[in-house]
Amino acid sequence: MDDPVSAASRRRSSRERNLSAALVSLADTLTSDYSLIDLLETLVGKSIELLCTDEGGLLIADPSTAQLRSVVSTDASARRLEAQQLDTRRGPSITSFEMGEPMSVDDIGTDAERWPDFRDSARAEGFRSLHSSPLRLRGTVIGVMNLFGRTPRTLDEQDVAAGQALTDVATISILQQRTLEDSVRLTQQLQHALDSRVVIEQAKGVIAHSEKVSLDEAFIILRTHARNSRRPLSEIAAEVMHRTLNLRSEG
Repeated sequence: MDDPVSAASRRRSSRERNLSAALVSLADTLTSDYSLIDLLETLVGKSIELLCTDEGGLLIADPSTAQLRSVVSTDASARRLEAQQLDTRRGPSITSFEMGEPMSVDDIGTDAERWPDFRDSARAEGFRSLHSSPLRLRGTVIGVMNLFGRTPRTLDEQDVAAGQALTDVATISILQQRTLEDSVRLTQQLQHALDSRVVIEQAKGVIAHSEKVSLDEAFIILRTHARNSRRPLSEIAAEVMHRTLNLRSEG
């Protein structure tokens, strides 16, 4: 029979290795042609892997309006659930952003009574858990990352700390990358990320129409090409929109 102490030690060691690998992946996005949208895509993807959740999304505060907007989403149902919270201004993601603290709903069926509209929408989308981590640096909160589970999922203190460590590193990178001189530079970077998301969504529509696939499948095609070509996702999306890149012909 496995020794519980030894099993816990192995889990802890594995988590530390995985966290280190995730931090390295984040660091790899901070190249000379640094792309904020690629950093955020990496943050969500690696957090899903590290914390064994199913889908993820990331909301960023629009610099011009201070309103949260979707920048990254791995799945249409996750995007709809985030949109529901944005529309009602209620839900664990909104609370996490406003308080600047992680917010966990281990089982939406029993732990989300304070957000009845969110609870009902989450059930309808097939989710049973949600864990939100703010993108924060000291008193500044610029967004929130959401990790969705299709089964109940409890994160222990070490899991929460690992997830927050990733978001903290990403936030520091956003705020300090290339020695940001003032808030104008930050505003430009965040606005670029939001604008890039619009182009990516449009490119997904083009691919979905031309290839007769769903929007989620179109995003996979887009992301796969970006990774294989080692180019920013937003750059590939722009070329698709300008008809200078045909992914079908290159696939």
